[in-house]
Order: sequence, then structure tokens, then C-alpha cells
Amino acid sequence: MLIIRTIDCEVIISEVARLCQEANFKLEDDVVQSFKCSYETEVSQSGKEILNLLIENAAIAANESIPMCQDTGVAVVFLELGQDTHIINGNLYKAINEGVRKGYQEGYLRKSMVAHPLERVNTGDNTPAVIHTRIVPGDQVKITVAPKGGGSENMSALKMLKPAEGVEGVKNFILETVENAGPNPCPPLIVGVGIGGTMEKCALLAKEALLRSVGEPHPMPDIAELEQELLGKINNLGIGPSGLGGRTTALAVHIEIFGSHIASLPVAVNLNCHAARHKSVVI
Repeated sequence: MLIIRTIDCEVIISEVARLCQEANFKLEDDVVQSFKCSYETEVSQSGKEILNLLIENAAIAANESIPMCQDTGVAVVFLELGQDTHIINGNLYKAINEGVRKGYQEGYLRKSMVAHPLERVNTGDNTPAVIHTRIVPGDQVKITVAPKGGGSENMSALKMLKPAEGVEGVKNFILETVENAGPNPCPPLIVGVGIGGTMEKCALLAKEALLRSVGEPHPMPDIAELEQELLGKINNLGIGPSGLGGRTTALAVHIEIFGSHIASLPVAVNLNCHAARHKSVVI
């Protein structure tokens, strides 16, 4: 007999509010460790100084529960919704937005969202959240909050390549995107790449790639090899930490792929600044 598990919207609100604050206060250990590893291998003295400042900044933010960056970002929320769950006492998406509102207001986080993209009036509570939902087996809900800063998002790009351009065309577009971005997305970066699907699927793949642990290779050997090749080429651009020169332009390149139409080769590059923030909970 099928048993449907119920989850109250108040639980969703409370957890989203907590995640919004924790994501902005505490970098995941893999990100901080990547700073430390890069410090050891960085050849530029200014690059080393910047990386050391990032390590110190992350520690202060975590210890004092204050934002690691003044841009506390768009609240991007990834939901993995178990098909055997039933949300009660409210609307799921409204609960998520209420959690964002509560988290940003009570955590004194900067509110950066406008209600109308052309009229530019701030909503005052950092809503609306950008919500991506996937239905999965089971009776649990996984919520990941990934605040995304405007500077790095602005330097992201998507291009519909011709299939004949192949892997070299993909490489060239990724490198051009990072080089054109220069210091604007606040390197060292996590470079999320989506290849395949449709225009919107490709962009989502690139965003999802940013959630992977820093440097965790793709399970497919050819894609993992491509990630490492691109990381080396990006770090040879000489942009360096904060754009002041050096070898640590990117901490990792993460690629996700999906099937595509025979006439299409979409590629999306979603750049994440050094404040690669995300926190998750399973309810």
C-alpha cells in the first residue's frame, strides 16, 4: 500500500530561511580548501595575497555569521521533490519565497531583486526566488539554496553552435567567455558548463554544474579529461585572483551534458565568483 508522507509548508519556510543565511555566511569546506591548495601553487605574489585574504574573509564570515560578500545574490533554489510527498498547509512555491523573505530580512542580507526587470523597483525582500524543480522517487524533499551574485551572472553566456564546430568550437567559446569576462566575475572562478539539450536546458545544466564539489570530475572519462584541459587553458590566460594576474583564474571547470537535436550544439557557460555559495537540506 502506498503511503504518502506529508510535509508542512512551515517546515519549508523555516529551512529555506536558514539555508539563505548559512549559504551567505559559511562557504562549503571544499571551496575553502581549494583556496588553500591554490595558495600553495600560485606563482604571483599578488595572487597569493588575494587568496590569503579570501581564506581570512571566509573564516571571519563563518565565525561572526556575517555575509562573505556584500552581494548576497539571487536566491536560486533547487528542489528535488519526492513523488510520494504531499505538501500541506500552503503552496510550495509561496513557502519557498516566504522562506527567502524571512531569511534575507532576519539575516540582514542585502536585497537585490527587482519586481519588473525594466522598471527596476526593488522588492525589498529579495524575492522572487528562482526555483528549479525535479520530481524524484521517494518521500523526501531536498532543498538547495544557491545565492548567485550579479557580477558573475552578468558575465555568463550561451551560444548555439553548429554541430560541425565540434569540440574545438566548444573549447573556443568557453575560453572566449572567460577571457572576455576578465576580472568582472571576481575570480578565482568556478566555471559551470552545459553542453547539449535545448537553449534553456543547456543553461540549466551550466547552473547545476556549479553545485558539484570543487574539482570533482565528471563520471564520463572524456568529459573529465575535457574539464582538466579547459582548466589548464583558463589558468594560462593570466587573469588570476581578482584579475590582478597569476595562474589561479579558475578553481575548477565542471561540465554537464545532455542529448541534443542533430542540428544543434548549444553551449552555456555560467561563471561563479569565488563566493561559490550553496547549502542543502533533506526533509
